[in-house]
Amino acid sequence: MHPASPHAAAPDRPRPQSPRDLFVSFTWLALQGFGGVLAIVQREMVEKKRWLTADEFLEDWAVAQVLPGPNVINLALMFGDRHFGLRGALAALAGMLLVPLGVILVLAVAYARFAANPEVAGALRGMGAVAGGLIAATGIKLIPQLRKHPLGFGTCLALTALVFAAIALAHIPLGWVLLAVGGVACAWTWRKIGE
Repeated sequence: MHPASPHAAAPDRPRPQSPRDLFVSFTWLALQGFGGVLAIVQREMVEKKRWLTADEFLEDWAVAQVLPGPNVINLALMFGDRHFGLRGALAALAGMLLVPLGVILVLAVAYARFAANPEVAGALRGMGAVAGGLIAATGIKLIPQLRKHPLGFGTCLALTALVFAAIALAHIPLGWVLLAVGGVACAWTWRKIGE
């Protein structure tokens, strides 16, 4: 196991067996993730493979979101590095990108040919609604983990409502909301943990 692992797996807990296992697993995740991978990653890594507990997933996902770049790529890099160092990080990254890139190129060619077709446009709008539902469902599944948060469940829900209102209702850019509300939440949590 990588020495800097914040989530050292118990000896009896499932974990990836090799960088190849990481590559295959993350390829499978990426190929399932049309419209967003969050719901798929949470289900596969926490519920099916049990490589992460729900708490660990929530912590890792929070870190992945504040780093620059795509969240799921950040998560794959962190997870791969944790288990097999640089080889693991590269295997997880390759799994997220190589095969899906080929699929995207084929779909891009097909889309360019059929984009004017009203049925294709309607189908894409429908997929957007499904993607939104998947993200909402994953968020709802993670709510129980907030009960263990140092700030308390009520405060976490209030912060969630504040972020929703700022982005969805007030149309404040995500970056500013992340800096303001995220910064306050991080500082407040750090202070609570230190008490």
